[in-house]
Amino acid sequence: MSTVDEPADDDVDASRAPLLDHLTELRQRLLRCVYALVLAFAVCFYFSEQIFAFLVVPLKDAFGDGNGRLVYTKLYEAFFVQVKVAFFGAFCVSFPIIANQLWAFVAPGLYRKEKRALLPFILATPLLFTAGAALAYYVVMPTAFRFFLQFQGDSAGLEVEALPSTDAYLSLVMQFILAFGISFLLPVLLMLLNRAGIVSRDQLKSVRRYMIVAAFIVAAVITPPDVVSQLMLAIPLILLYEFSILAIWFTERKAAKAKLDADAQEEPEASPQSEPAE
Repeated sequence: MSTVDEPADDDVDASRAPLLDHLTELRQRLLRCVYALVLAFAVCFYFSEQIFAFLVVPLKDAFGDGNGRLVYTKLYEAFFVQVKVAFFGAFCVSFPIIANQLWAFVAPGLYRKEKRALLPFILATPLLFTAGAALAYYVVMPTAFRFFLQFQGDSAGLEVEALPSTDAYLSLVMQFILAFGISFLLPVLLMLLNRAGIVSRDQLKSVRRYMIVAAFIVAAVITPPDVVSQLMLAIPLILLYEFSILAIWFTERKAAKAKLDADAQEEPEASPQSEPAE
C-alpha cells in the first residue's frame, strides 16, 4: 500500500542536507582553529621564558640597569605565569589562521561585491591591532612605568620599594596591549557600521563632542588609574574617530563618483535628428 507521506519525507531530507554540510564544514574549520591554537600553545610554552623576557623589557628599562626585580608570592605563580604567557602568545600567533578559517567559511555565502567590500576591513584588522599593541609596548608602558616608579623612596623614615609580582605585571602588560590593540579597531567598526547603513558621516560629526567624552571614559575604564595612560589612549581614540570620519567621506565620494559614471554609461546616446525634407 502506497503512502502519501514519502514525498514529504524526501523534501525534509533534502532540506537537511545543506544544513548538515554547513555544520560539518563549520566543525572541520573549528577543529583546524583548535589544532592551530594547541600547536601554537605548545611552541609558545617552550619559549615562554623568552616571551616573558621580551614583555618585561619596558619594566627593566624603567627600573634602570641592575635595578628592580620581580617576585612571586605563591609557589605555583611562576608556573601559571608561563601558562598565561603561552596562551597569550598562542592567540597572537594563531590569530591569522583562525581569521583565515572563519573567512573561508563565510566567504562562499557572500556576493563578489560584498567580498570586495569586506576584504579591506579584514586585512586592516590585524594591522591596526598590531599598531595599537606596538604603541602600548614601545611608548605607553615605558612612560607609565617610569611614572609609577617615581613613588619609590623614603616615606616617614621607611623605605618604599616597588616589588611587583610576576602575575600582576603580566596582567598589567596584557591589559595595556589588549586595550590599545582593540581600541585601534575603532575605524574598522565605524566604517562597517557606515557600510551597513546604521550610521552616517553626518551623524558621526553631530556626536563628536559626546565621543570625545566617551573616549576619556573608555580610557579611564580599561587602562590603569593614572592620568598618563588615560591620556595616551584617549588622544589616539579621538584621532582615530576623526580619521574614521575622513575615511567615510572619502569612500562615500568615491562611491558617488562611481555611481555617476555608471549612470552616464547606461544613458542611451541621443540619435541625431533627421533634417526635415524640403
